[in-house]
Amino acid sequence: MTTSTQPSSSQPSPVRTLVVWCPDWPVTAAGGGGAPLAASGSQNGARTVPFRLPEGQGAVAVVFANRVVACSAAARSEGVRRGLRRWEAQGRCPELVVVEHDPARDARAFESVVVALEAFAPRVEIVRPGVCAVGTRGPSRYFGGDEALAAQVASAVARVADPGCRVGIADGPFAAGLAARRGAVVAPGESPAFLAPFPVGVLERPELADLLVRLGIRTLGEFAALPGPDVLARFGPEGALAQRLSRGLDERPPAGRELPLELSVEMELDPPAERVDTAAFAAKALADELYERLAGRGLACSRIAIEAETEHGESLSRLWRHDGSLTPAAMADRVRWQLDGWLAGTSASAETPTAGLTLIRLVPDQVMPGDGRQLDFWGGAAEVAARAARALARVQGMLGPGAVVTAVRCGGRGPGEQVTLVPWGEPTLSVLEDIAGGNRPLCPPDEASSAPWPGRVPPPSPATVFTEPVTAQVLDATGCLVGVSGRGAVTAPPARVSVAGAVWGEVVAWAGPWPVDERWWDAPAHRRRARFQVVDGTGTAHLLSVEAGHWWLEATYD
Repeated sequence: MTTSTQPSSSQPSPVRTLVVWCPDWPVTAAGGGGAPLAASGSQNGARTVPFRLPEGQGAVAVVFANRVVACSAAARSEGVRRGLRRWEAQGRCPELVVVEHDPARDARAFESVVVALEAFAPRVEIVRPGVCAVGTRGPSRYFGGDEALAAQVASAVARVADPGCRVGIADGPFAAGLAARRGAVVAPGESPAFLAPFPVGVLERPELADLLVRLGIRTLGEFAALPGPDVLARFGPEGALAQRLSRGLDERPPAGRELPLELSVEMELDPPAERVDTAAFAAKALADELYERLAGRGLACSRIAIEAETEHGESLSRLWRHDGSLTPAAMADRVRWQLDGWLAGTSASAETPTAGLTLIRLVPDQVMPGDGRQLDFWGGAAEVAARAARALARVQGMLGPGAVVTAVRCGGRGPGEQVTLVPWGEPTLSVLEDIAGGNRPLCPPDEASSAPWPGRVPPPSPATVFTEPVTAQVLDATGCLVGVSGRGAVTAPPARVSVAGAVWGEVVAWAGPWPVDERWWDAPAHRRRARFQVVDGTGTAHLLSVEAGHWWLEATYD
């Protein structure tokens, strides 16, 4: 029996949504995109001189913890991509300008884009700095249709931000977000057909995507065609929720009831706060109070409204969305970013408060059932994972998003290239789209890792992979350096090995070489090398590579 990918008539129609997507936003906010810049800010909230890169500079990379987190198109054309170490990125592009990552700067700079979109419709929702959304029901009618609205929004955004920002319209935020990456306007009711060719990796659920691929389900269309009850029984609520997105429906059905007013929290500031740190300190207490109120009702918040009033009666309001439930630290971070943008007056088009803040209010705009005390199948408590997530989010709030990272499998030949470190809570798709440059179909990480990689070292994988290769030397029986010919043949069997200048050891076993000739079409990024597995006299196995006559230790086996 076959089922249609179109939503049934009993399902409520998803809300028509417009999404503005600004690729490489950290680069633009840092001044590498040619857009108006936000003030760099300071710890006490005072305004500082805006930071700007040298005129005409195009190759820019934003780094955190010595790794690239975003780069410009000019840098990508030279082989720079997310996850590269700073020295490796500079080696591929010597003229690369490196800027330290600052999430608060990204949020301040994005305020101008939000204000530009707010001129077309109220209640703009910020997904993250670089992505925002708004409903189109009224604006589309006023401006003469979705295409006309998208064109005018794109023009308005281009005046205050990078002209490369894209606008997409579709049924529901999920489909609209993918449409924005292609700069497309999807006709009403056509979102299921639009979503069908996309890989399941765009659902931003790596474990589910990996399982679906192993079952032979590779696209959203194939996933949407499965019977809903069978998906719920096999994959649980998470799978059923993902299938709703695949079918072009909203993530969750409408709640059907109004939120009680007492869930919102507010605090009066006396004297009025004119510094960001003063207001942010009060917001932290509000975030904790709101979280406890929601948890007491078994609820979690996925979208929050940040409202503020000034001593002169000015009112400010902004919506922020999060993928999943907002922790107290995540709420406090978004309040601090938003207040920083308001009080610093980073955009000429934004409404800058003329007096200090006298009131801060947090309103849970969208809630969902909380699962902090839900037991899993084997009796373990999901509350443990929730506490760990809150702790990691707290560390991020103190040290920055890049301070807590998770490993994501991706394609590569060497052991150090097969895993990319992604900041905790950041969708893995944003990492892959940066590698793709936003100009080719997106591929989930598990498909990339399982794709054929000629020259890849066979399993098992090494236990220790060095972040920085260690110098080594491999000699043959006559004392000459071992090399690999242009045809991939070893010049002589390895006889002795020395790592990092240590004493020489006898090679008791070896395998290889595995030659690779990477990116031969790109001169700056071209690399030609060969890898060997070598066991020394102590029984330790090493993964060595030789490149341009130099030997390196890449990893060690147990």
